[in-house]
Amino acid sequence: MNVTAAITGVGAYVPDYVLTNKELETLVETNEEWIVSRTGIQERRILKGDNQGTSVMGIKAVQQLLAKTGVRADEIDLLICATTTPDLVFPATANIISAAIGATKSFSFDMQAACSGFMYALATGAQFIQTGAYKKVVVVGADKMSSIIDYTDRATCIIFGDGAGAVLLEPNAEGLGLLDQELHSDGNGEPFLHQKAGGSRRPPSAETVANREHYVHQEGATVFKFAVTNMADVAAQVMERNHLTANDVAWLVPHQANKRIIDATAHRMGVGPEKVMLNIQRYGNTTNGTIPLCLADYEQQLRKGDNLIIAAFGGGFTWGSLYLKWAYDPKPDPQQG
Repeated sequence: MNVTAAITGVGAYVPDYVLTNKELETLVETNEEWIVSRTGIQERRILKGDNQGTSVMGIKAVQQLLAKTGVRADEIDLLICATTTPDLVFPATANIISAAIGATKSFSFDMQAACSGFMYALATGAQFIQTGAYKKVVVVGADKMSSIIDYTDRATCIIFGDGAGAVLLEPNAEGLGLLDQELHSDGNGEPFLHQKAGGSRRPPSAETVANREHYVHQEGATVFKFAVTNMADVAAQVMERNHLTANDVAWLVPHQANKRIIDATAHRMGVGPEKVMLNIQRYGNTTNGTIPLCLADYEQQLRKGDNLIIAAFGGGFTWGSLYLKWAYDPKPDPQQG
């Protein structure tokens, strides 16, 4: 049987500080009912403190992953960090995480595909397992979105939060793990979801800062329409190609961007709400953190052989879907509580 790449453990971390809808009411003209009805979000976590970057959360997520799986850091062959908010332009946040955890024998790099980044990174990491090149690959999804959010812009500040998750990929010969993928991008989506300055086209300057160009810019209606159509389409496509009905799917693992987008994707797949992983109400949109945070939150409910459909959509535009067969039954969690 062909070797596949299976998730054999998950870890997660969210900061302690809780930013509630009530607190947002004091920052911008909005209210709890408006936020919940349009997004499904009740609160989100924010990483506070000086000199605290995305790597801080990524390190903690990987440390929990290693503690739960019993894997030593020096056994890791490759570490990929999917992030839109790297600590620095360079070195890669993955390099910083690897150094902090003691992954001295691995190579590491960042992947940037906005909210689809973790899914892209999972598909990429799986290739190194499937070719036989590596035995242990860690994929991290982490973002400190609060660092690029304008808290005077009520259209975006209600949506995003900070958080990180990590998974371990290992070879599997039982037909479990990542079995299919459908990944896409369309750079024509740039005008509708982007950060105007901070890169080589418009490096930071007094002017770009004064013009508030270092924050997320989103044209919500266009992004919503494109996300609903494309996220649902690719999820349905992956199901059809693998002859999966809604009854065959144990869980839809959707990127947590907006509850209405998640509901539309589930409806298109014919999957009921009881099969949809949902934690947007607690964390908001953590960009690359959403999918691994879902896996961590639902880990104790997952069973070996469960069919999972992962779906995401992000700025770029980027989007896609993965078909994953879960590889293990619940284990006691030493970090629980």
